[in-house]
Amino acid sequence: MEEKKELSGKALPRRSIRGSVDLFKSPISNTHASTLSPTGPFNNAHPRPLSPSSNLSTRSASPAFLPQTKNPLQNDFSALLNPGLYHTLTILDIPPPFRKFATQPDLSISLSELIGAGKFRDAAIKAAQLLTTSDKTLSSEQVFDLFYKRLACLTLCNQTVFAVQEVKALGDLNSAHYRNEKSGKHLVPWELRILAVRLQGIGFGDVRRGVIGYYDLVTEARLALTKLKSERKLLGASREEDIKDMDSEIELWERRLSELGLRVASALIEMEDFEGASRFLSTLQPSPLNPNLNYQKAILWLFLGDVEAARSCAGDNKVVTTLAHIADAEFDEAVKGWEDLIETGNQSELALWKQNLAVSLIYLGRIDEARKIMEKLTDEEGHGFHALTFNLSTIYELCTERSRSLKIELAEKLADKLEISKNQDHQDIKAGWNKVNLDFKL
Repeated sequence: MEEKKELSGKALPRRSIRGSVDLFKSPISNTHASTLSPTGPFNNAHPRPLSPSSNLSTRSASPAFLPQTKNPLQNDFSALLNPGLYHTLTILDIPPPFRKFATQPDLSISLSELIGAGKFRDAAIKAAQLLTTSDKTLSSEQVFDLFYKRLACLTLCNQTVFAVQEVKALGDLNSAHYRNEKSGKHLVPWELRILAVRLQGIGFGDVRRGVIGYYDLVTEARLALTKLKSERKLLGASREEDIKDMDSEIELWERRLSELGLRVASALIEMEDFEGASRFLSTLQPSPLNPNLNYQKAILWLFLGDVEAARSCAGDNKVVTTLAHIADAEFDEAVKGWEDLIETGNQSELALWKQNLAVSLIYLGRIDEARKIMEKLTDEEGHGFHALTFNLSTIYELCTERSRSLKIELAEKLADKLEISKNQDHQDIKAGWNKVNLDFKL
């Protein structure tokens, strides 16, 4: 192998950090970025569009949302059953070694099983099939559930471009068309409304639209909470079961309101209103319903570049503290932090800590050490998450003129490991099924 000797032993110029602190880039922008990617557990949790949620109940519907006139199209959602709405997923952006997995999903496997196995491309195809070819009439709840899973799985298998196009079929979710005439209850599940705001903002190329959409949901959540708390006072000494149900619904809406605050802050960052995002973040208070709020705020502060604010938010959180060292170009301290986490941290996150350690070593010019760590993660331990394959591909580009052949070889090795796992009833899968060329910088 022809090595570029002049790189060894010298500290590399600092590059922007991607991974844990890069949570808010458009999924369809900057697809050819060549930055290194330290990552952390929050990377896997955000966005997490398949998180469970429940709809606005009849009693929490606000009179402010009741339609004034009868809508002749009420409850007609047949547009979502039109086969012409859904795009065919091509294999052009899938690395050749992984194309053997990009087949039509087995009809005997349920949609929930596909999602549980992490086969998001197959799940997206399956959801569209169920929407357009079902022998029985689907209820509005079933239609929206399948449509949500279709959009969410498209984003999870790197097909956000198609999700952005398909979500347009929903139109204006604030219209009376999507509310029950009698109760004012919104017919669309909350999680689909959240995802739609995000995708519609991308589709119209206007991040401000997303901010406005989130504020609309904030207004609705506050109205629902006000009404629920008023009704809770009126219950007095009613049945314990009724009080428990009411308290659970109040807790649900308070949690939604807390999560919306983080989404608004991230949208403000994306539209580069950093001053507004900083002011807004400062107003978010810790909530017992969201114990991770301070950690999530710290990640946002890092993205804004306010390392001290991130440290004050994170407290003794070792992950944020170590990421802050990277943000301050204190790479020796970052190396110590990752090594400490590898020895004492959550073992389920061990591969992430090792990968982040390797990235810190790259910044110190210790490329050979970083390469050995990452190749061991892929070759011996079978890991293949995006940040790992992307960063290892970056190392190949830095070290040799024949990087393309090494990147293809990496893809082939991971595909072979997936094939072995598939033949063993999908046990010990660590690479992921939804690989695209960008994962290997091809």
